[in-house]
This record gives sequence, structure tokens and C-alpha cells, in this order.
Amino acid sequence: MRIGIPAETRPGETRVAATPETIKKLSAKHQLIVQAGAGLAASITDDAYAAAGAQIAGAAEAFGADVVLKVRAPSEEERALIKPGTVVIGMLNPFDAANNAAMASAGLRALALEAVPRITRAQSMDVLSSQANIAGYKAVMIAANTYQRFMPMLMTAAGTVKAARVLIMGVGVAGLQAIATAKRLGAVIEASDVRPPVKEQVESLGAKFIDVPFLTDEEREIAKGVGGYARSMPPDWMARQSALVHERAKLADIIITTALIPGRPAPVLISEDTVKAMKPGSVIVDLAVSQGGNCPLSELNKTVIKHGVHIVGEPDLATLVAADASALYARNVLDFLKLIIDKDDQLVIDREDEIIKATLLCADGQLLRT
Repeated sequence: MRIGIPAETRPGETRVAATPETIKKLSAKHQLIVQAGAGLAASITDDAYAAAGAQIAGAAEAFGADVVLKVRAPSEEERALIKPGTVVIGMLNPFDAANNAAMASAGLRALALEAVPRITRAQSMDVLSSQANIAGYKAVMIAANTYQRFMPMLMTAAGTVKAARVLIMGVGVAGLQAIATAKRLGAVIEASDVRPPVKEQVESLGAKFIDVPFLTDEEREIAKGVGGYARSMPPDWMARQSALVHERAKLADIIITTALIPGRPAPVLISEDTVKAMKPGSVIVDLAVSQGGNCPLSELNKTVIKHGVHIVGEPDLATLVAADASALYARNVLDFLKLIIDKDDQLVIDREDEIIKATLLCADGQLLRT
């Protein structure tokens, strides 16, 4: 079987869908075609791919394969290079109805890795977790670089410097990694999330959990989340959380917000009034900026100063750690391929498999997800 790995053309995208490590594992039984220069932004040379067993070719050859491995959904120009019936695997944004329809019209069999269900069998294919882990780390690095003071407490001959106070909003994969990274840098950390079970995880990493009490059974039930994700909480609970967060934010030097529900606008966690109450020189890193932001003052692709507070609105922070992000993503893709390649090394898409069923956006010209 011919497997193609084209270069990504989306502005700012630095990752690549395969690495020499995964190429080597596939090339024993399949023909791997890597577009020239596909891995350069991720510090992977064409020679490294060739040494692992790949053929280096142009875009037409990579897109002309039986299976095309992508990071992002193919653009209109890229779709024109892909023949009908081709299997396309990548982070294809399953909530983009127009793109889904375009891929269906092109006759593609498209599998969106973001839609992999959060079940035990699929953990090794969970691209959202692998990339969020990197984003959480990078968010703290960016915050530390923007913040004009030390992160750890320092005792010097010139006096003592206080440790930075960090507030993490949303304790999923990105939030937990942000806590761990900020802790390594010596910060004092607090964290907030709607899901009660994460309290133990937060405290095990050395942070303090901001507990917003649940007053009704409905609030407790919603707070459990679904499929590994938080759910939107009732307005009354959100108001209580907002009031508590407002008080903690006034003391914080750095706030990192990670709250996001796939396919929905990001919930507002840090209001403009809260920003006004923060200390001059404080930093907010808004990881949800691509879906509207957890702070209404965030601006996509920009770092702005509002009311004396630095607000970082850089999306896709994993692209800033391209080498490791590509390595983890490529392993996710490799494990996913095992679902659609049988023991005879033939392509088999079993629509009854719950992982395939969840990720298959279109096939044979039919749109399976709207």
C-alpha cells in the first residue's frame, strides 16, 4: 500500500504527520512517500526520512497515495491532488460542516482523529491529549517569558523575591501539564475546574484546588462531565465560580485558561472587570482563544496589553514545540493505522468498530457527519 505524507500548507502549522521513527515501522511492508521538505519545520530532514525507508517526492506523489496522512484538513488546492476513494487521516476539524461536505464531494474517505472517543482502547490514538499536553507546557513557558519577574522565590544578598502566584483555569490534560510545569519553575499554584474528581489530581501535583460548592443534585450531575470533557454548568454555579475566581485572580500574577468544549464557543472565565482588578504586569495566557477565548479581551494571534495586563492569544501552542509535537502526533497516527490495516497488510475500514464509527466523516461521496 502507498502511504503519503505531504507538507502542511496551513499558515503557522509546523508539525508533520510522520517521523523517521514511524516511517521505519511502516516501510517494511508499505511504500512511504514523503513530500520534500515536509519535516523541516519539525527539525526532520529529507535525508532522515530517506534513511528510514521513505521515498522523497513532490506534493502530487504524496497526495496521490492510497492513504494520506495529514496534520490539518486538506485545503481546496490539496483536495484537487487527491484522487476519489483515498483515505485521509488527520485533525480534520469534524465540526467544520463546510469542509466535511467538500471532502465528501471529492470522494474522500476522511477520518478525523479529534473525534477518537476517550475510551481505554483509544488512549494511544488520542491526539487531543498528546497535543494539549504540549500546549500546557508551552503556555507556562510563554507566561514566564512575558512576566517581568521571577517565577520561583529567591533569597539573595539584595533581599528576598516572592514566588509568582499562578492560577490555572480548567484542569484537563493541558491544565495538569501547566500545573506540573509551573511547579517545576517554583511558582505557587491554584487551580479551578467544574469536575470534582480533578481535585485529587491538582493536589497531587502540589497545587491548591479552588472549590466551588455544588448546591443542587443537578449541578453535581453536570459536573461529572461526559466522554472525558467538562459540560456547561448552570448559570447560578457559574456566577458563584466567577465571584470566587475574581477574588483569586486579583492575587494572581499569571493566569492560564484552558477551558474548552469541542465544537462550542469557549466559556468566559475571566471577565473584563476581573482583568481590571488584576495587578499591573500580570499575564493571561488564553489557550481557548481560537474558539472565542476564556477572556473576552483576548485577540487571536496577538499578545495585547489591556488594563495593564498582558493577554496572550496565541492558538495552537503545540506548533511552537514542533519536533516533540510531531513525534507524539505521529505515534498517535501509527496506532490509528493499525485499526484500518489488517493482518494481511490490506486496507480495511470496519464501520462497526466504535473508533472508526466515531471518526469517519465521509465515505463514497456520502457525508456521515453534519
